[in-house]
Amino acid sequence: MTVETNTQAETATHGVILTDVAAAKVKSLLEQEGRDDLRLRVGVQPGGCSGLIYQLYFDERTLDGDLVRDFGGVEVVVDRMSAPYLDGASIDFADTIEKQGFTIDNPNAGSSCACGDSFS
Repeated sequence: MTVETNTQAETATHGVILTDVAAAKVKSLLEQEGRDDLRLRVGVQPGGCSGLIYQLYFDERTLDGDLVRDFGGVEVVVDRMSAPYLDGASIDFADTIEKQGFTIDNPNAGSSCACGDSFS
């Protein structure tokens, strides 16, 4: 009998979903920057009129405890403290007359402010 051992470290993932449209936009932005070492970092921090605000930015760092998930070559990173607030959240990109930019549909948000930038 042979015993197989897993020699590769398993990377912890998160429950954030990046739509195909959003992933394509992120790829386009990264190509414009001319950098392939950046990943999309998503998090929450205290602030805003409802208690928590979203953070979405490119980051070259990987911090201890980060949760990573790949969407067709786009790495999305979430820190462990933000992960419970973002579990099941979907990030999309809208390009219409009314709105242009990334949107977050978060099932964990009990309420949000009128501008949609913060939630509780």
